[in-house]
Amino acid sequence: MAEQVTDATFESVVLKSDLPVLLDFWAPWCGPCRAVGPIIDELATEYDGKVRVVKMNVDENPATPTKFGIRAIPTLVLFKKGETVEQVTGAVTKAALKDLIDSKALA
Repeated sequence: MAEQVTDATFESVVLKSDLPVLLDFWAPWCGPCRAVGPIIDELATEYDGKVRVVKMNVDENPATPTKFGIRAIPTLVLFKKGETVEQVTGAVTKAALKDLIDSKALA
């Protein structure tokens, strides 16, 4: 299961992580977010120890999405060594996310 990250924990959990981080910006009222949610949880299990998979509720944590210019959700951002490597907006398939992680985070 993906861990929840907040504005307060973002820097320590995401930017200072030794592992690459896949961050899902989402909200409970967002239909596509609910569709992607189970995939994010599966990826958290499958990549445990290799990639940190986290979620941020944009309604409860407005500062971080604003800082990164998130205008639509779901938006998934891949970080490596504290830097944005890739960003994808909209409902994405599990296969596409695995390819993204394998090629950009673990390559």
